[in-house]
Amino acid sequence: MAEKTQLHSTEKIQEKVVLVGIDLNNADTDVDACLDELSRLIETAGAIEVGRLIQKRERVNPGLYLGTGKVEELKNAVAELGATGVVCDDELSPAQLKNLESALNTKVMDRTMVILDIFAKRAISSEGKIQVELAQLKYRLSRLAGIGASLSRLGGGIGTRGPGEKKLETDRRYIKERIGELKESLEEIRTHRELLRTQRKKKGSVVVSLVGYTNAGKSTILNAITNAGVLEEDKLFATLDTTTRLAQLPGGTNIMLTDTVGFIQKLSHHLIEAFKATLEELQYADILLHVVDASDPSADEHMKVVYDTLKDLGCEGKPVITVFNKMDLAGNIHVPEDKKSLSQITISAKNNDDLEKLLAETERVLKTFRKCTKVLIPYSEGGFLNSIYGKCEIISEEHTFEGTLIEAYMDDETASRLKDYIVTE
Repeated sequence: MAEKTQLHSTEKIQEKVVLVGIDLNNADTDVDACLDELSRLIETAGAIEVGRLIQKRERVNPGLYLGTGKVEELKNAVAELGATGVVCDDELSPAQLKNLESALNTKVMDRTMVILDIFAKRAISSEGKIQVELAQLKYRLSRLAGIGASLSRLGGGIGTRGPGEKKLETDRRYIKERIGELKESLEEIRTHRELLRTQRKKKGSVVVSLVGYTNAGKSTILNAITNAGVLEEDKLFATLDTTTRLAQLPGGTNIMLTDTVGFIQKLSHHLIEAFKATLEELQYADILLHVVDASDPSADEHMKVVYDTLKDLGCEGKPVITVFNKMDLAGNIHVPEDKKSLSQITISAKNNDDLEKLLAETERVLKTFRKCTKVLIPYSEGGFLNSIYGKCEIISEEHTFEGTLIEAYMDDETASRLKDYIVTE
């Protein structure tokens, strides 16, 4: 008889990790809330939490992150819980990473490594993959001193996936060369975006950008208004790639509605730097729609993180409408006041009436930057009409013998371009 072939399961074993955080005496951060968020991050990355450990300290141990006694306690917990790794809520130095792994005899990750894993999994476009690989290489380059010249740990996060995870035995020179190549590619992308922005400006397009904490519902709003078809999931960083779609306000003004990558607390500077080519779009927006998950008890802290990140990106002072989303889930939760915004509104992205209300409020705020202007455009200069139709809210329009007489709400830039055709009463 033929010998039976034994089949081996190739199903991927889900990693089990212990979460670790430090509660600094002089910090106002809610460590439990941070670890709750970290738990969602590792779940998104494909692992599960089997335990957590928090140590109260005056300051972080520069050599081990934790105190030596807690490290021993953590080692016992890892063994008892059958954990395959440890994830620390802060970004570890090379020395901390190396010393902790030696002391625990298990894989150690930090928050940044987990986010990089998620980004690698989520990156779809070539631009997204370039940005993720750049962030990965910058992160690893800063840690070469701690893990030696070999980068055999290149895939040392939760699983090994995504662009840049090539298990390369390489050195600083190669990484620096590769970083240079990626930066050149991003510069080309930046130049292309600048060209698109110039074209939009010539057309007089109004740009409205959705910003907010990850999983606040930005993509859901974009899809509901424009049918963009962007991925929607109840997970952190469901989408990475920037998407821009045409939308129309109730008064007829066309806007370019843009969705951007979500923010998160303790976002590594490597990630911010890598995604600047994408996030600099925010600098050119006419209005920012700051989407907040009203059902999240940490909404106040999330709003602070978004404003801090906007400041880092040079977008401080941009006109902001705060959109408290997920009101259908918020129940009786108190909606915080956002004193930094021009306006705030409560909606559910699943409610069409609420979306109409959001578009109307966007239009109302746009009007505050404009003034009612009447222009007479000769038929020989009809090209100006496209700019008026695209960027202005038309109040009245009449075709006269001399040309098209239009009364509309215009911003200063549009009015300046049409100054030769303004009709004074």
